[in-house]
Amino acid sequence: MSHDRQHDHGHSHAPTSFGAAFAIATALNIGLVAAELAFGYQSNSIALVSDGVHNLSDVFGLLLAWGGSWLATRRPSATHTYGYRRASILAALGNAALLLVATGGLIVEAAQRLSSAPSVASGTVLWVASVAIVINMGTASLFLRGRAYDLNIRGAFLHMAGDAAVSLGVVAAALLIGCTGWLWLDPAVGVAVAVLIIWNGWGLMREALNLALDAVPAGVDPAAVEDYLSSLPGVTDVHDLHIWGMSTTETALTAHLVRPSAEPDDKFLIEIAHELEARFAIGHATIQIERGDSECRLAPAHIV
Repeated sequence: MSHDRQHDHGHSHAPTSFGAAFAIATALNIGLVAAELAFGYQSNSIALVSDGVHNLSDVFGLLLAWGGSWLATRRPSATHTYGYRRASILAALGNAALLLVATGGLIVEAAQRLSSAPSVASGTVLWVASVAIVINMGTASLFLRGRAYDLNIRGAFLHMAGDAAVSLGVVAAALLIGCTGWLWLDPAVGVAVAVLIIWNGWGLMREALNLALDAVPAGVDPAAVEDYLSSLPGVTDVHDLHIWGMSTTETALTAHLVRPSAEPDDKFLIEIAHELEARFAIGHATIQIERGDSECRLAPAHIV
């Protein structure tokens, strides 16, 4: 049995560093949180306060994502042979959990106010929320380029873009309250904010949790990968196939290919690694070639 291996490290198509974007977004959102909480309590607006709390969770989320992105760039060591790439997955998971936890109190308080909504200074709410729209749209644009390639960056982008939409809802509520005097609109918007947070946070949580559990990353079809490997010249069997996310931007694969007439062939392995990256965006492939003279103990599908 021969053990020829080919390693190929993928390259992210997104910018390598979002440090400046994270710094700017964090600073802007800290200022926005302070304004929304202060003016929200002053104007008695639960919608504005809930948006401020949401933005506070975004500040912590941005810091988590920033830290995860930085750790993911650290070099491998003797004790961390993959480096700290998985830190980006853990950051995304923590970010999603933070979003979901932050909604509990908002829903309770908003629901209580639905039955006895206090008066709201709609003018103050209007201009503060308008400023929030501008800031959130601006910070979302900082993460626009990398959202398709990195779950961390996508999470930051979705948070900021979602916040802009939420602030737009707060503005609409303030305008309607000013025109109709319907005070229940403010807590109703607060509930809608909480539902939006849960919706966005749950999607991020599900994808991050899947990556943390070494699930096949979204967008990779394992059956198509196996079909491709099975179709290679001389290959009679594919087993011990594993596909997982090394980080939020890199996908890895290991597989055993049974090739009875195989001779050591670096070109064959290099071509496989190239095709896996080109077809399936799998950038780190480790292939083991076997002649099939004896049964591999990892051949059964239920054995890992």
